Amino acid sequence: MKKFRYALFLTFYLISPAAFADDEIYILDETHLSIGFLVDHAGYARTLGMFTRASGSFKYDDDNSLVSDIEIIIDTSSVFTNHDKRDSHLKSPDFLNVDQYPEMTFKADINDLKLNPGKIAGNLTLLGITKPLILNATINKIDIYPFRVGLSKPKVMGVSATATFKRSDFGMNYAVKKKLVGDEIDLIIEFEARKQ
Repeated sequence: MKKFRYALFLTFYLISPAAFADDEIYILDETHLSIGFLVDHAGYARTLGMFTRASGSFKYDDDNSLVSDIEIIIDTSSVFTNHDKRDSHLKSPDFLNVDQYPEMTFKADINDLKLNPGKIAGNLTLLGITKPLILNATINKIDIYPFRVGLSKPKVMGVSATATFKRSDFGMNYAVKKKLVGDEIDLIIEFEARKQ
């Protein structure tokens, strides 16, 4: 029985090396993390905004180009568009309703970047509603950081990502019918992440 179990384990190991690979854990560097958005304003121009507070982490298997356990947590009360009155309105129940929903999240399980290059399939949760969202992502660089962080120079990954979604899919319907504020949101994510 022991020999059978060993043989079964060995067979599984040989045919599934990715399952036993050592994933590297990365933590998003909050000082080099930008989360922005663009939304149409009554057809005249698009307003550029951002969230100034966010955090996150993920695992990456470089040998097999697998990314997993992605979690990005955005503090919705940190919304900023360089206009105090507009920012207050965005925090209200008309839009982000930050008192009831203080966080917006993006989470994803395993994504094979060889099978689907540049695509990260996950779920966006906004206003308590979760919907599928695909990030168009580019890994810009993975290398030893040229700057010291504490006493060492960590391994750092740099990523650029974008996505598009409709806010009405999450129940955010204010001014959509009158086309005063666009329904479609262009999401922009830029970050550096440090290997732990």
